[in-house]
Amino acid sequence: MSDRPEMYEGVDELWLDGEFVDFEDAQVHVLTHGLHYGTGVFEGVRCYDTDDGPAIFRWEEHLERFYDSAKPYDMDIPFDPEEITDATVELIQREGLDSCYIRPIAFYGYGPLGLNPSDSDVQVAIGVWPWGAYLGEEALKEGVDVTISSWRKHASSQIPTNAKTTGAYINSVLASLEAKGNDYVEAIVLNKEGNVAEGPGENIFLVRDGELYTPGLAESILDGITRQSVIQIAEDLGYEVHDDATISRSELYTADELFFTGTAAEVTPIRSVDDNQIGEGTKGPITDEIQTTFFDILDEAPEEYDEWFKPV
Repeated sequence: MSDRPEMYEGVDELWLDGEFVDFEDAQVHVLTHGLHYGTGVFEGVRCYDTDDGPAIFRWEEHLERFYDSAKPYDMDIPFDPEEITDATVELIQREGLDSCYIRPIAFYGYGPLGLNPSDSDVQVAIGVWPWGAYLGEEALKEGVDVTISSWRKHASSQIPTNAKTTGAYINSVLASLEAKGNDYVEAIVLNKEGNVAEGPGENIFLVRDGELYTPGLAESILDGITRQSVIQIAEDLGYEVHDDATISRSELYTADELFFTGTAAEVTPIRSVDDNQIGEGTKGPITDEIQTTFFDILDEAPEEYDEWFKPV
C-alpha cells in the first residue's frame, strides 16, 4: 500500500464484515456496487476524552440514524446495533485511543453492476482515528470566511436529505471544492428555492436580536446530531431557538452572528459571508457562550447530560 495520509498514521486495525483486520487488509473489490453508484450510508461520530474517561458522544442517536439511513435503499444491515456497538468500543480499545473520530459505513458490495443492488451483499466497516478540529483550531477561536456556493442542495424529492448517503455527498464535495478554489474556508449551500440549507458537512445557526434561528427539516437539511445538541444547550441557557426557520440568503449578510455545527466542525463561528463581515468579524458573544458550554459538557460529561455519553 502507498504511504498513508497523516491522519491514519498509527492506526493498526479496522473492523470489516464482523472481523478485526489489519489496516492494509481492509479492502473491497473494485466492482463493488457502492463504489460505482454511491449506494452506501455512513455516520460520523466522535469519542471524547472526558473527566470520566473516553466516551462516545450521542452514540445511540448516531446509530439510530445509521439504520434509518439504510431504509430508503432497502439495505438490510447484516449486524444488529449491539454488534456494531460492541465492535466500535472494542476497536477504540484495541487502538488505545482516548479520543477519536468514528466512521461506520454500510454499502452494497461486489455483485452485478446493474442499478438495482438487490443481488449484492451489504458490507459493513468501522474505522477509528485521531482527528482534531475539522476546520482548524484557529477557526474555533476566530471564525471562518465562507461563501455562498453556486451548487444547490438536492431536494428530498430527488434523494432522501435526512439519510447520510455516500453518493449524495458529491453535492457537498462540489460545494467544498468551489469554496476552497476561491480561497474560502467553507461554503454555504442554498436549497432549490434559494433559501439557506446548510454547509457541505455542517448545519448552520443564525443569531439575531438575542434569538437563534436554524433551517428546518423542510429546507433540505440533514438533521444533525450536533444541531440537536446545540438546540438543547441554547434552550437550557435560556435562549429562544427557532428550529424550523426559513432563512434567506440576504439574512446571512445582516446576521448578528453565524456559526456552523457538526460532528467534525463541532461549533465553529462564521466571521464573513461573501466578504461581508458578520457582526464584529469574530466569534460573537452568544456563539462563544454556546461553544464554551458545548466543550465544557464534552470535558466533564455532567450528570444532566449523562445520557449523551457512552463510556468506552
